[in-house]
Amino acid sequence: MGASWTALLIAVVGVAGTLGAALVTQVRADRTKRMELLAAAEQRREERGHAEQLIRAEQTRQGQRESLERRRTCYIALNTAAQQYVTEMTNHLHAVRRGEDTTSSLESLETARLTYRDSYAESQMIVPHTVSRAAGAAKRRLNDAYGELRKYASEPSAYAAELESAEAELHQEVWPYIGAMKKAMRADLGIED
Repeated sequence: MGASWTALLIAVVGVAGTLGAALVTQVRADRTKRMELLAAAEQRREERGHAEQLIRAEQTRQGQRESLERRRTCYIALNTAAQQYVTEMTNHLHAVRRGEDTTSSLESLETARLTYRDSYAESQMIVPHTVSRAAGAAKRRLNDAYGELRKYASEPSAYAAELESAEAELHQEVWPYIGAMKKAMRADLGIED
């Protein structure tokens, strides 16, 4: 009976070893598969994060391009309106000095003033502080010149001497501020002088 128990024990150990090896192999295969899946999930997460970073960077660049284009459009409108405003002040001044009917020149001046006001109001919402400061200084000078011109035009005979020097003063007092505004706009756009 000893030999049969030994054979039985060897058979049980052999079967247990075979079954245990299969079980250990399966457990290790499952662990390896889990690790591969975790690594793949981590790689996908990193790829998604990188793709999201690229999308955010592109959105930022697009936003910067759109902002630059909005400011550029605003600057063109504001600069054009300011120059037209000064031109119409000069035209009105000439009409007053010549003693002509100023109705037409006054209408043109008012139109230019309102256009400038609208452009300036829009710029307040768009432009950076440095440009806003220069535009504000130009606006104050334009409004001061407009007020003086309206005063002179109301009684041309009383302000004959002032009317003679008004155009030179207009150009000396206003154009430097418009030039400073334009320079600030160009600097903001990255345009070198």
